[in-house]
Amino acid sequence: MIKVKDLKKYFYEGEVETKVLKGLDLQVEKGEFVAIMGRSGAGKSTFLYQVSLLDNPTSGEIIIDGVDTHDFNEEQKVDFRLHELGYVFQDYALLPDLTALENVALPLLMQGETKAFAYKKAKEALTKMGLEKRANAVPSNLSGGEQQRVSVSRAIVHKPKILFADEPTANLDNESSRVVMKIFQELHAQGQTIVMVTHEEEYGRMAQRIVRLDDGLITKIEINS
Repeated sequence: MIKVKDLKKYFYEGEVETKVLKGLDLQVEKGEFVAIMGRSGAGKSTFLYQVSLLDNPTSGEIIIDGVDTHDFNEEQKVDFRLHELGYVFQDYALLPDLTALENVALPLLMQGETKAFAYKKAKEALTKMGLEKRANAVPSNLSGGEQQRVSVSRAIVHKPKILFADEPTANLDNESSRVVMKIFQELHAQGQTIVMVTHEEEYGRMAQRIVRLDDGLITKIEINS
């Protein structure tokens, strides 16, 4: 599903060059659940942002489901992200003035689906997360765990090929974190491809593989039993 070859990402501030990713090779199979782990500053989130097409790498290849993304212009990237990929962030990234239902329906509306269809699918996604009774609540009236479940609902409502998650439990208490991770495991069991950045060893062990980064390089790949 994902093939990354010699991926590099450098940042520049004046004449100062910072090499964050120094040439990474990785393959993620269809239906696989992969955790990206490493100490703070190892390049985990930078790697996720490159592979998920939220940022442009300095060099290297990123092939997603057989599609070489190197020559995508910005409009093509936006369209590909909207139709093929789903995202969960540690700060939820919900629109504050929209209800849970409206937030979840948004990707489908942006794809051009009718309001009736988008809201129907959004209700189904929220029900799967146990949030059917919170559909009309705005984010400020939801707990952190509920907001993250809304975020997951929004990420999967259009059935993406790949779900990317950047520290999805970072702002949650232990119970809410376990609920979100249980949802990830259920999605994986249903065939969803997931790439997740986490600093929590307990949650990394829930993935099929752990890819460990250090100083911008892959240092170890572990297969979880």
